[in-house]
Amino acid sequence: MKGNDIQYTARQLAFVRRNRKMPRAALHAAFVKRFRRRDVSLDNIKSLCWRKGWLNGRDGRFQKGLVPWNTGKKRPYNANSARTQFKKGGLPANTRYLGHERVSKEGYVEISVKQTNPHTGFERRYVLKHRWLWEQKHGPVPDRMALKCKGDRLNTDPSNWELIPRAVLPRLSGRFGRGYDDAPSELKPTIMAVAKLEHQLRQKEYNGFPEIRS
Repeated sequence: MKGNDIQYTARQLAFVRRNRKMPRAALHAAFVKRFRRRDVSLDNIKSLCWRKGWLNGRDGRFQKGLVPWNTGKKRPYNANSARTQFKKGGLPANTRYLGHERVSKEGYVEISVKQTNPHTGFERRYVLKHRWLWEQKHGPVPDRMALKCKGDRLNTDPSNWELIPRAVLPRLSGRFGRGYDDAPSELKPTIMAVAKLEHQLRQKEYNGFPEIRS
C-alpha cells in the first residue's frame, strides 16, 4: 500500500526549482535544513524534480575540462589483480596474427597467411595448413585431384599427405564403408592401394566402353 503523498508549500517548491542545478544529495540536505522537513527523503526530492522536469543538466558523462578524481594517483597493488593484467608487449590469447594456427571443426589445422580474404577483403585469411605447405613444396594442387593424409591429419608435413584423384575419395570412406579416416595407421596403405586399384580398373572400363559412367 502506498504512503501519503508528500505535500510542499509554494515556497518550498520555488526553493527546489531555483536550486535544481545542485547535486541531488546537496539539494536535499539544503532543503531539510532550510525548512526542517525531516519527513522528506532524498528519493522524495529526486522524484519531485523528475515529475516537474527540473533536471540538473547532468547525464553521467565527464564534462570537457573536468579532471577525474583519480588523476595522478597510483593504483594500490593487488596480487590477484596484477596476475591477470596485460604486460607491456603482450598480446591477447585471441589475437589473430600472421601465422596463427587453429583447428577446424573437421579436425584440420588452419593457418593465417598473407592472402586477401575474398569474403571480407582483409589482408589475411585462414587456409588449410597441410595444403599450403604441400603447395609451397610441390606447386598448386591440380584440378580433379585432392590431398589425403596417410596418418594423423594434425600432422601437416607434406610427407604425410598424398595426392590422389578426387574420384578415389568415395572409395576410401563414403558408400563403400571402408572407414579410411578411422582405420589404424598400419591398415591405411592397404585400403588406399585397394581404392586406387578399383579406380584404375574403373577408368579402363570407362575408356573401353564410353557408355559407362564412373
